[in-house]
Amino acid sequence: MNNNVRMPAVAGLFYPLDATELSEQITNLLDSNKLDKKFNNILGIVVPHAGYIYSGKSAAIAYNVLKENNDFETAIILSPSHHEYFSGISIFDGDFYRTPLGDVPINKELATEIVNLSKTITFSNKGHKKEHALEVQLPFLQMIKKEFNIVPIVIGDQSAEFIQDLSNVLAQIYDGRIILIISSDLSHFHSKKKAFELDKIVVDRINNMEFPELYNDLANNNCEACGGGGIVALLECADIIGDYKAEVLSHTHSGDVSNDNSSVVGYLSAVIYSN
Repeated sequence: MNNNVRMPAVAGLFYPLDATELSEQITNLLDSNKLDKKFNNILGIVVPHAGYIYSGKSAAIAYNVLKENNDFETAIILSPSHHEYFSGISIFDGDFYRTPLGDVPINKELATEIVNLSKTITFSNKGHKKEHALEVQLPFLQMIKKEFNIVPIVIGDQSAEFIQDLSNVLAQIYDGRIILIISSDLSHFHSKKKAFELDKIVVDRINNMEFPELYNDLANNNCEACGGGGIVALLECADIIGDYKAEVLSHTHSGDVSNDNSSVVGYLSAVIYSN
């Protein structure tokens, strides 16, 4: 039987191509970016998606939190589409996503349920072929959990109708065996000072679970987040299910690594949980 495998697109660019080097890099990131605080009943996390050298610290903090609460079986990963616009939302119509650490199986049963419940989500390769934002999450997941499957979702259009449909569907299918992973960076190519002002809006909206306000801020260019629609969908899903809180775990920018504060990219990680 020939499996339909989505091959790595950014191995050797955003993260190491060599499996040993990759596992060592992620191990080092996880070991050096731990929080004392623990969170129960995690619904989802928000994580950045730049090259690991830049955003790996923020990502590792969230994945360490998830590592302490990793009884999930399926990770539903929401990614923006950086390389092609398309109307609606797509789930990769295949069997596996491949990384240097191995193949990650797609939960086709759950994916089919999502498509059947949705008005806007379809099976498609649109947005998946070159997309890095989804791919870079997989090696972290592979390093914190031995066995899991995924539903890889790329959002081609972050208009309100698509995000609201996504939120409602996620709330309908969610159970304790699922974790929601939202891939998003923040502001791009502003000075450190300006980036902090823009990014603080997103940080505060997440901490306060203010998803309608966040959507409006993004739509009116009061702030920037390339995966902002996914963040809104996660927060709205949490609101529909009820009794969840949000906490931003880390907020950094590329200048912390490059030492160039004249034009930075912002990153954050966050967790949605209940007591």
